[in-house]
Amino acid sequence: MTPLNPSPTSASAASPTTAQTSAPDLASFPDGFRALVIGASGGIGHAFVTLLQENTRCKEVVGLHRHSAPRLDFDDETSIASAADALRGGGKFHLIINAAGLLHTEGCMPEKKLGDVSYAQLEATFRVNTFGPALVLRHFCPLLDAQRSVLAVISAKVGSIEDNRLGGWYSYRASKAALNMLLKTAAIEVKRSNPHAVLVSLHPGTVSTALSKPFKGEQIGRAAPDAAGDMVGILERLTPEDSGGFFAYNGERLPW
Repeated sequence: MTPLNPSPTSASAASPTTAQTSAPDLASFPDGFRALVIGASGGIGHAFVTLLQENTRCKEVVGLHRHSAPRLDFDDETSIASAADALRGGGKFHLIINAAGLLHTEGCMPEKKLGDVSYAQLEATFRVNTFGPALVLRHFCPLLDAQRSVLAVISAKVGSIEDNRLGGWYSYRASKAALNMLLKTAAIEVKRSNPHAVLVSLHPGTVSTALSKPFKGEQIGRAAPDAAGDMVGILERLTPEDSGGFFAYNGERLPW
């Protein structure tokens, strides 16, 4: 995991089907578009920031995390509203990505059985994967551009209730399922006031980051820049009709 500078990063810088291997040109966004990445100090978040900085059509990339300025820390509810207020004067965003997520901590690994479930792990996991993103939706949806904008939250295929075949991972599965419901509900509301905005949940696949390291992510996962490129390629092709959807990095629409 490569931390960003403690300040926001700025740089001049069709419906989904299949992911593309080359860096997307993001032609569906206006020239000089603005982007925001939340959780920008994590493996996938940092990869998103780097990819967007390298895009010549992107005017500015802002990366937020718990040590940025403004700071955004899901353990501090007020920091989420304060970060949104601090960025409000800079204009609307065309692309917002919440890449923050929690699967395990030093003291807690994903639960294999009901006997492993605890308040402490449920609360810690939901705070990062569900409660924080819910407040991101509340405070950052008003910052979406009215002509062309996409807000994506990084979810996970294991959050699909219909696709759950193996069980286990109670906190993580449930937190991502709840995140998907929040996203779907917000998409319905936002459509009334901003019909061109697109809100989606994204499954990144297995990515070689600190999150997946205990589960052989380094051996079986894709590099974070590749995963970010795949997902941005999907976001580029989303239309308002896709809002409220749940998509995999390869463009597959996933079941709830």
